[in-house]
Amino acid sequence: MRTAVALLNFNGLHWLKKFLPTVEAHSPGADIVVIDNGSTEPDTLNWLASEHPKVHVIALPQNLGYAGGYMQGLKQLSHYDLAVLMNTDIEPQMGWLEPLTDRFIQNPKLGAIQPKLRNYSKQSEFEYAGAMGGLMDRWGIPFAYGRILGQCEEVGGLDSEFFAHMEEIDLCWRMHRHGWGVEACSSSLVYHVGGGTLTVGSPRKTFLNVRNSLLTVVRNAPSASAMRIVAFRLLVDGLAGIRYLIQGQPKHTLAIVQAHFDFYRRFSLYALNPGKNPKSWPRVGVYSGSILWNQLRRRPSTIE
Repeated sequence: MRTAVALLNFNGLHWLKKFLPTVEAHSPGADIVVIDNGSTEPDTLNWLASEHPKVHVIALPQNLGYAGGYMQGLKQLSHYDLAVLMNTDIEPQMGWLEPLTDRFIQNPKLGAIQPKLRNYSKQSEFEYAGAMGGLMDRWGIPFAYGRILGQCEEVGGLDSEFFAHMEEIDLCWRMHRHGWGVEACSSSLVYHVGGGTLTVGSPRKTFLNVRNSLLTVVRNAPSASAMRIVAFRLLVDGLAGIRYLIQGQPKHTLAIVQAHFDFYRRFSLYALNPGKNPKSWPRVGVYSGSILWNQLRRRPSTIE
């Protein structure tokens, strides 16, 4: 299979200098592609041309966000059988790619797969942002194998309107709905720094997580369930906003309010467009209970 390893870059020259040599060395047989997402750093393209001439560069005129940048770049990579979407702050280990490509050969209905994400700074631990894949419970609360809320365990295409965050959950949910498999491959290992684009404490990150999780629900959940979830999330997100105020973080409270207003503005495009909303929940990939309730009660969660 002809494979492209595509790294989306926005003002991340320091990450490219740190990890791109390893990506090249540890990805034999694949073509390395840097999609520059309208970076304003003046030396990025010149540095790539002089230091990594074998790397194919796709220069976009402006920052289209994570989802939009990748979708524009992937249009120019349609001649590849597989495309790996890799953050620039990732250090892949030797032999990371072969187990992933082998799974696509073994399973023609496989839609997506990710490697095991370990913490670059604490390499015996999972990396909080991805762990072993992004999921959602029935109430639209996002979580990951290996991370629920702030608690970490130690052991069609991307939607450009999302800009960043949750776009992989939305994509994988759509894959489940259309009968494609989604897997995590424990024999493929990469180390992820995390927070290279937006830090954990960024109000912008809060805005995108809240808004995009709601958009994901109204597009993918059954209509009646989606309306109940939105009502429930209005309450839960309101409580979260109050908690941020008590903690002296009003910018995050404002981000939650703005996220809901932006969600309602986009509601009809996602919930009322014919053919987008399913009649039933997917059989896998959605936890049937409430992650929040289980976390409060400290009960383990089981996902199909």
